[in-house]
Amino acid sequence: MPEGKFCNKKPVETPEGVNELLSDTSGNIYYKEMKELDVDSDLLWKTIQNTCKSRTKTWLEICAHCGMCAESCFLYQVNGRDPKQVPAYKIQSTLGEIIRKKGKVSNQFMRDTMEVAWAKCTCCNRCGTYCPHGIDTGIMFGYLRGLLYQQGFVPWELKIGAGMHRAYRAQMDVTDEDFVDTFEWMVEEYEDDYPGLTVPVDKENADIMYTVNAREVKHYPEDLAEAAVLFHMAGENWTVPSKGWEETSLAMFAGDWAACKMQVESVYDAMERLKPKRMVGTECGHAHRATVIEGPYWAGRENGLPPAESIHYVEWLAEALNTGKLKIDPSKRIKELVTLQDSCNYIRNQGLKKATRDIVSHIVEPGYFVEMSPNKEHNYCCGGGGGFNGIGLFRKQRNVALRKKRDQILATGAKLVLAPCHNCWDAIRDLEEEYEIGIRWSFLKPIIIKMLDIPDHLKPEE
Repeated sequence: MPEGKFCNKKPVETPEGVNELLSDTSGNIYYKEMKELDVDSDLLWKTIQNTCKSRTKTWLEICAHCGMCAESCFLYQVNGRDPKQVPAYKIQSTLGEIIRKKGKVSNQFMRDTMEVAWAKCTCCNRCGTYCPHGIDTGIMFGYLRGLLYQQGFVPWELKIGAGMHRAYRAQMDVTDEDFVDTFEWMVEEYEDDYPGLTVPVDKENADIMYTVNAREVKHYPEDLAEAAVLFHMAGENWTVPSKGWEETSLAMFAGDWAACKMQVESVYDAMERLKPKRMVGTECGHAHRATVIEGPYWAGRENGLPPAESIHYVEWLAEALNTGKLKIDPSKRIKELVTLQDSCNYIRNQGLKKATRDIVSHIVEPGYFVEMSPNKEHNYCCGGGGGFNGIGLFRKQRNVALRKKRDQILATGAKLVLAPCHNCWDAIRDLEEEYEIGIRWSFLKPIIIKMLDIPDHLKPEE
């Protein structure tokens, strides 16, 4: 069967198409159709010839099979050190095999490869840190996902997610009107406590253009208001765009590179339209990677940079605390053991370890912060990155993957985990639900707000 009704090689382009795919509960029909999906070997090999560049070819050829990458991979560790979980084996037996066979692979092979690509690698890029040859298997898995997506072998949830970006320029069915209305409504809820609080929309030449994760609009609208409060308390000249407000990219997880380009260009269009001095993105790791690190290349920007200087929320928050724009009441600092989850996508990929620890130094009483071991750029993935959190088909594998972070947290003795990243936040929430180790977890915004030293002129009248 060349194409199924739900499982096929065609991207989902419209809201109607998204809803139709959503109607297939848990992807039951989708995965049945996948078993009959034809592999277009000619297209697969042509795509490889056109896109597999010298770096990837060299990496596949120079791998010494030394096994140094094995212990770097948390999935290898939590799965009984199965040799098939060694990063080098995983990529050589999938992408390497497709190239060796010039695309002439079977349906069963592609389905097995789909499981390896999404359930045996989170693209955390930790293996590349330890490879003596600098081979980054995570980068190659991102490329492999693109080949699989083109052929229709992609998890149901991520086919939907990529479709959302094509249809809404957001990872969920949140329209531009929904975003603005929700932000304004939530700010109104906080106005009595913070006089003068507003959300400036489409303000040109602001110092900050703020972008968010659509999940905040849909499921955590208080996060929008908290961001507004902190910008207000810091006296920032800021705005949000009415279009191009969504910073995340499930299309990146899915390997839908065309949708990645569409999504990031919507944010860049907002930057060029409003001309802010800086863009500040919310507490989300993959959103920062998609918009600031990978995005310029998807958009074909020759300088490798977004149209405006773009920073992660932890950078802005550290700056605001370090310069005194935001002041903490010392009596309200955290006085219990607390640890910090380092997000792969902005710690390992952009080195923001100092910013997060600057924040900790302001909000945690000395002696109460406990580092995970290992930490910073050596920290392990939360267990749910790269789309792993949201794929029902691989939930059992994901729950096993959470054990590494569980053990890291338990070793600290902390009951509170700071998690300034949506994927990490979700994974740690699920970790607690699955293993019940008695922890709490939080973004930075709500914690900071509770301990602010608010100037008299910004306090509400009695």
